[in-house]
Amino acid sequence: MASDTAETPTRPTLRELTIRGILLGGAITLVFTAANVYLGLKVGLTFATAIPAAVISMALLRNFANHSIVENNIVQTIASAAGTLSAIIFVLPGLIMIGWWTGFPYWITVAVCAVGGILGVMYSIPLRRALVTGSDLPYPEGVAAAEVLKVGDSSGGAAENRVGIRVIAFGSLVSAGFALLANLKVLANYVAAYFKVGAGGSMFGASLSLALVGVGHLIGMTVGIAMLVGLIISFGVLLPIRTIGAFGTDESVADVIDGVFVHEVRFIGAGAIAVAAIWTLLKILRPIVKGITEALASARDRRQGQLVDITQRDIPFPIVVGIVVAMLVPIAVLLWDFSHGTVLHGSSNGIIVASVVFIFVIGLVIAAVCGYMAGLIGSSNSPISGVGILTVIIAALLIKLVYGPTSDDGSLALVAFTLFVAAITFGVATISNDNLQDLKTGQLVGATPWKQQVALVIGVLFGSAIIPPVLDLMQRAFGFLGAPGATDHALAAPQAALISSLAKGVFGGSLDWSLIGLGAAIGVVIVIIDEILCRTSRFSLPPLAVGMGMYLPMSLTLIIPLGSLLGWFYNKWADRTGDNVERKKRLGVLLATGLIVGESLYGVVFAGFVAGTGSDEPLAIFTGNDGTLAEVLGVIGFAAVLTWLYKRTQKISGRELPTADLKT
Repeated sequence: MASDTAETPTRPTLRELTIRGILLGGAITLVFTAANVYLGLKVGLTFATAIPAAVISMALLRNFANHSIVENNIVQTIASAAGTLSAIIFVLPGLIMIGWWTGFPYWITVAVCAVGGILGVMYSIPLRRALVTGSDLPYPEGVAAAEVLKVGDSSGGAAENRVGIRVIAFGSLVSAGFALLANLKVLANYVAAYFKVGAGGSMFGASLSLALVGVGHLIGMTVGIAMLVGLIISFGVLLPIRTIGAFGTDESVADVIDGVFVHEVRFIGAGAIAVAAIWTLLKILRPIVKGITEALASARDRRQGQLVDITQRDIPFPIVVGIVVAMLVPIAVLLWDFSHGTVLHGSSNGIIVASVVFIFVIGLVIAAVCGYMAGLIGSSNSPISGVGILTVIIAALLIKLVYGPTSDDGSLALVAFTLFVAAITFGVATISNDNLQDLKTGQLVGATPWKQQVALVIGVLFGSAIIPPVLDLMQRAFGFLGAPGATDHALAAPQAALISSLAKGVFGGSLDWSLIGLGAAIGVVIVIIDEILCRTSRFSLPPLAVGMGMYLPMSLTLIIPLGSLLGWFYNKWADRTGDNVERKKRLGVLLATGLIVGESLYGVVFAGFVAGTGSDEPLAIFTGNDGTLAEVLGVIGFAAVLTWLYKRTQKISGRELPTADLKT
């Protein structure tokens, strides 16, 4: 009887890991992963897909018999894992930028995404008890997704889901339509101006992107202000100082300012990010160690026969260890294949072994760090790009130490090898950054952990299959800034550009450590300010967000704080109404998600036109409208559309749902 009791769940058996749920999760994955790849390459940010995936899942599965909240949770888990894996684009385009790859080999890219992602899933499993069930971390997105699932499972959820779907769809259509008008040359979607500041100079630039507004709404006011502070430091202080005496007669003001930002200011921002990431690691190291110790103790209790509820059953630890060890074999094969046929062939055994150990050890540290950061501030706000920057510097220094002196050709090969290693490690970071958030959602809705962990692996495989062709399409259609043959319309891929520059600087000896040192000093000051604010007030200044604002171009970051401000005003309005406040805020989140998804998916479709026609502007009709008039129309149209969208969402959210849907 005791053994039977041990296996009896405390809730009725519900359909959970189903074929239809897996297929629906895969379909949603196709949409959101493609959108995230485009957005990440354009602005260096991705968006969390859990909440919109949950809304879509509930709206569709409601039409099938025996649907359940835990089945919807599986769908959002698959879509969320795959969408998050797209952050691997923060590294892989670097191989194009340095001229090592000319495209993204499908099966190699699939393998890199898959092995890194599966390792991330496995590493996060032992952390679930420590950082999810056994901690008081807020997990903002995980809790929000759970609330959405609970509302959708209620008797009044059907009506709210239909409203949510309409808000997402309408925001997507408007966002895509605005981008289409820009491609038709009806209006401009970018404004910029360069100017002198004393003996130096600076610039003003803004991308009139509704997707960036959506990003700002989602990340919140605190992170938005921190990014704005970083922007002011770079463009209001550093750039005017670093450009003093740089203006000659041969280069335009714009070329000088852009050059100084790319080659100097951005590296200062990298130093600030490095310090912020290290400080974050130091702050969370103690609770992580304590949590892991408690998780191991809990595992011992289960082996000794203590009752374990169905909602506490993970994939067995021996299987987790076996999969982790098994993953090291394809990783070693991938590294051998990458070096085979290059100048490294025949002398790469040492760096292959060192890299496998590096991925194994650093991957575990990264999983803990990223998982904790996601629990603290959310997956969307968690600056895994900062962790990636630290990772590539450490990997480059390790590989350089193990390999020893080399020629110029050897240095380029080592840079490429380092980026390849960093890409696998970054796969671990991206997934662990998302997994614990999803497992928190599962905990709150009564899901079975091992089934959800299987779903996470399935999501990784879906994402791994989708990411390479989208990446290849982006490369053929637009190219990447700094890569051979890049055009004026090339995608910035800011993290990949920075990471590849850092790797080249380490191996070529050209890395100006004084710039990184200056950034580190600024980072220390920001950390001190943040600590003072946190201890003496309710405000904070997230150092990693400040660093991101320092190294991203102004055109990408200026609109994000605007989105944060709009989201703040919208949420304040919801609070003032005092009625269905959370529902109104959720609709604001869904509007922001729609703005991101619409523009991003349109970007993927537009890339297909560019690749198919060979023209950078295949839809341009009003070809002469590219001056001041277009910019004025763009600014007015941008402001008008945003005002209309938020007013419309306020109106919709204030309507009462049909009473028939509210009956209990």
